[in-house]
Amino acid sequence: MEKYRTRKLLIVAGLALLLVALAVPGARAFEGRGGDVVVIEADEVIEDDLYVAAGEFILMGTVRGDVIAVGSSVIIEGTVTGDLLAGGQSVAIEGTVEDDARIAGYALSLEGEVGDDVIATGYSLQSRSDAVIGGDVLYAGYQTLLAGMIGGNVEVGGGAVQISGEVAGDAKVDVGGAEAGDRMPPGFPYMPTMPRVSSVPSGLTVTEDASISGNLTYTATTEVDMLGDVVAGETDFNQYDPEEKEGKRGPGGYVGRWFLRQIRRLIIFLLIGAVMMGLIPDWTRKMAQRSETEPLLSLGWGVVALVAFGVLMVALVAATALLAGVFGLITLGELAGRFAVLGGLLTGAVGFSFSLLWRYVTAIIFSVLAGRLTFRVFHSSAESQRWLPMLVGVIIFVIITAVPILGWIAKLGVGLLSLGAIWLWGLDWWKQRQAAPVGAEA
Repeated sequence: MEKYRTRKLLIVAGLALLLVALAVPGARAFEGRGGDVVVIEADEVIEDDLYVAAGEFILMGTVRGDVIAVGSSVIIEGTVTGDLLAGGQSVAIEGTVEDDARIAGYALSLEGEVGDDVIATGYSLQSRSDAVIGGDVLYAGYQTLLAGMIGGNVEVGGGAVQISGEVAGDAKVDVGGAEAGDRMPPGFPYMPTMPRVSSVPSGLTVTEDASISGNLTYTATTEVDMLGDVVAGETDFNQYDPEEKEGKRGPGGYVGRWFLRQIRRLIIFLLIGAVMMGLIPDWTRKMAQRSETEPLLSLGWGVVALVAFGVLMVALVAATALLAGVFGLITLGELAGRFAVLGGLLTGAVGFSFSLLWRYVTAIIFSVLAGRLTFRVFHSSAESQRWLPMLVGVIIFVIITAVPILGWIAKLGVGLLSLGAIWLWGLDWWKQRQAAPVGAEA
């Protein structure tokens, strides 16, 4: 099990490095494509490695080398003779990847052929019945549905895993403390602009159509009922024990948890960024532009906004206590409790709203700015796109803020800079609103 946990950590660390690699192209010769939609037609052959940054990327032709792609949607319908490194909201392999596939995203789909290993992380990985994978499958995420043919071993860590295909080697699965049988609604979690995914029952499910030629080792809360002789080798069940796992953690465990925290942060910020760029893209880019053009002014007003929030919270608490006391004296306590509850709800709502603004909204505004500046350095037209600057910027933000001490300073600076830009926007909006009646009368 220790070896298995180490492999899972390598998956996470490797995919984290993959995301960095997607953001920073290498120095060797390659062909680059960019734009809102990039399509490599079926009759096109690229005799080199291909780097793509696009809102939507579809490969129908042939690339005689590696493909490194990042975008909202990445679809491989043609042939890649080398490795595929891809990240986006959705990544689908419907054609052929002759070497390894290293993919990261919300919805990952395998319908074609991968010549060697598949290393992936995300919310959902689905290997369909016609998929053929020549090597191993290593995956860390929430849910996995493995059908088709897998020529090597399977190592999966998640909350919902279903095996219904053929595994030529061993299968190692860790579903932790997930309760077996519960199923998310189809398409959960209903995020705007996010692709819908199949629903997989939580825990480990091995269907009667599955075939595991090697051994099956799994960690779960309860044993799995096997239908028929689906496992040719031995089956080893490990009872999930959170206290035992906590007690056995050494330095490697702390490092592993640090990596997992950064991956979770990356996923959370990407989801929030997707919501903001899906619902309020113009406002988000406007705040990023304000932060860039007036950085010192934004920082200064950010400090003012932070102090104003503190004063507001103190005022709300004081007003709640005062009103509760006054009405308690006047009505002999009949309305005191109600005013105390109302004041507590209002104070809690204001504090919660500001915490979302400070922790997440400001981070996405900065991420959009960082992504645009990065593409500007490389003279890329992707600077003006909706999704790519946010995606690259979130990666940069997570990496910077993961560094001890420097990360805390960076978070404070990012929060003040973006908060100040929002404050300035609010002041402009208020001035325009106040000036509107004057203009109308004139």
